[in-house]
Amino acid sequence: MSYTYTFWFAMAGLLLGHGIVGAGVGAIVGFVLDNLRFSQRRSATPEAGGYVSPLFALLGAIAKSDGRVSEAEIAVAERMMGRMGLDTAMRQQAINAFNAGKQPEFDVSTPINALRQWAGLRRDHAFPLLDVVIETVLAEGNPPPEKMAILRQLAFALRVSDMELMALMAMKGFVWHTGARGHGPGQGGYVPPQRNTQGPDPYAVLGIARDADDRAIKRAYRKLISEHHPDRLGDLPEEMRKRAEARASDINAAYERIKAERGFK
Repeated sequence: MSYTYTFWFAMAGLLLGHGIVGAGVGAIVGFVLDNLRFSQRRSATPEAGGYVSPLFALLGAIAKSDGRVSEAEIAVAERMMGRMGLDTAMRQQAINAFNAGKQPEFDVSTPINALRQWAGLRRDHAFPLLDVVIETVLAEGNPPPEKMAILRQLAFALRVSDMELMALMAMKGFVWHTGARGHGPGQGGYVPPQRNTQGPDPYAVLGIARDADDRAIKRAYRKLISEHHPDRLGDLPEEMRKRAEARASDINAAYERIKAERGFK
């Protein structure tokens, strides 16, 4: 458990001139708040296997959203089952959910709501979920609007902005211009994410413009690394922890590239 509030409230009591007594009272208030935050985080995340069925159902729906399920999309799902180390029963559960998601009348809001409940208030759990889904969305290259629409619906439910989603896709080597006209099915002017042949754009990875000043870059980096750092994940399943570690590495690499280009420390 983190004791951030305990420390800062104790310091506030001390600095406001109340001495040891003020520090003690501040520490008590901070400790209560730290415990409340810890309890909220624990209650926000159900059992580790609780995400399996809704996740694979959503992957099936995304794969089928453009009319057909490709071998590449099936391979992503199978690879994910292997990485998660699912036992025979859980693997069959994932297969059944994937097949259910492929059905024509399947309602994607059902698994999206289930994943939102699983992640709870934990944005550090939301990003690994999106990372898995993005892998299916990009399985065949530049995705059609139907797949992007489902991805954005999930991101919205998980309280992840288009800018943050764009940064996640940049880590996969894709450029997505969120301002492009028409992202939904049937809308004209849809511009799909494009593979960046030059590799991940470090500015896109940090979610900042190229003309951002050094201070803004440092601030963006600190915010991102605090949200994606593996040490904060606690009870996250091992496969998703590895994804978080990879994202933290990408964020660090992007920041180091920008620092080298700009020459600041």
